[in-house]
Amino acid sequence: MKRFFAWGNRLHSGESSIPFVGKAKLWLSIAGVLVLLSLLVPLIFGFNFGIAFKGGSQFQVDHVSDTSAAKGENIVNEVVSGSEPRLTPTSDTAIQIETNQLTDPQMQEVRDALVAGYDVKVEDVTSTFVGPEWGQDVTSKMIRALVIFVAIALIVMALYFRTWKMSVAAIVGLFVVMIVTMGIYSATGFEVTPEAIIGFLTVLSFSLYDTVVVFDKIRENTTRFEEKRNLKFSELVNLGVNQTTVRSINTSVVSVLPIASILFIGVFLLGAGTLVDISLSLFIGTIVAAASTLFVASPLYAVLRANEPAVKAQEEAVRELRLKDGGADVPPVIHAEV
Repeated sequence: MKRFFAWGNRLHSGESSIPFVGKAKLWLSIAGVLVLLSLLVPLIFGFNFGIAFKGGSQFQVDHVSDTSAAKGENIVNEVVSGSEPRLTPTSDTAIQIETNQLTDPQMQEVRDALVAGYDVKVEDVTSTFVGPEWGQDVTSKMIRALVIFVAIALIVMALYFRTWKMSVAAIVGLFVVMIVTMGIYSATGFEVTPEAIIGFLTVLSFSLYDTVVVFDKIRENTTRFEEKRNLKFSELVNLGVNQTTVRSINTSVVSVLPIASILFIGVFLLGAGTLVDISLSLFIGTIVAAASTLFVASPLYAVLRANEPAVKAQEEAVRELRLKDGGADVPPVIHAEV
């Protein structure tokens, strides 16, 4: 731990440096490949949508002694073949079974079979039907909420940082988080549920928060950069990212640990269910969001401003000053403020 904090101090002072901006093309190329793969994977494998999105029949059985998937799925298959039952334990004494759309007589047959198979009371077995229209309504509302969220974030960040380029870089980083997380869900076959979407939208808020913190430090470092001759504009941006790297790591770890605990409890103690759906999306998204802030949003901001006349003039002046003093065109080790 002492080494970690010492490393963080070196990053903050400029004694050590991770080339977030210096290797911007590399990081952005990697991000581009990941985004491309994440867009292609759903075309091949699709998404494992939950019943809320594709419709179907759902059965809840309480006070059971056996929550294994094999037993419940076999009971349903014996009654209605081809129904593709999927059992999910919701607690250590309750299960939930989802199937394709069944007719009313079939649902009654399944209910009776579950009562007999699990030896429970009739009132312990409940059933519901989710139509595809409801799923389409959920999908449209989700997309509408996402569009509104991104639009508001774009405007607010542009007003806060007083530059549209920071806003664009942040939103691009946000899209990388969204697309890569979607790609992971498609590739792994994790079920997409309303709870997962809620967790996903929460992750977008975390991603923006992390980006704002890093960009705030970058803005502080680059204020009146035209007058500075110890570091180039790109080096000032890179320093800002390095100075907040340890904070981003700590924030992500502090966020991921309780999420991982919930995920562990949901899987091994309570079984898969709502806890797992929302915590899984939070777990994956938080890790992707932290990486996107450091390796996508921040380098992209430097790239977007690289061709500005003021930036090019300042970087050329710093380069000439270094060469004039007989040194190499490399940033000096700095201490304290820039």
